[in-house]
Amino acid sequence: MTESRPDATAIAADMPFEKALEQLEDIVRRLEKGDVALDESVTIYERGEALKRHCEMLLKRAEARIQRITLTPDGRAEGVAPLDVD
Repeated sequence: MTESRPDATAIAADMPFEKALEQLEDIVRRLEKGDVALDESVTIYERGEALKRHCEMLLKRAEARIQRITLTPDGRAEGVAPLDVD
């Protein structure tokens, strides 16, 4: 009989950035302490990788929404344009 356990890499699509980052920081602390069994270390490491990808995706989405204000030659606000983050 195989034991059914939730996928460690499954992340709720609606998990807010702050909650995902908090969980990721907790995983890092636990792994840095070094008192986690090998099997559990691998499982929580995989969870951490999934949380990291989720946070990166949320940050990219936020970056895409940021716009800069464009100005006329005399300094008045004219409109908005995508923010060039490069």
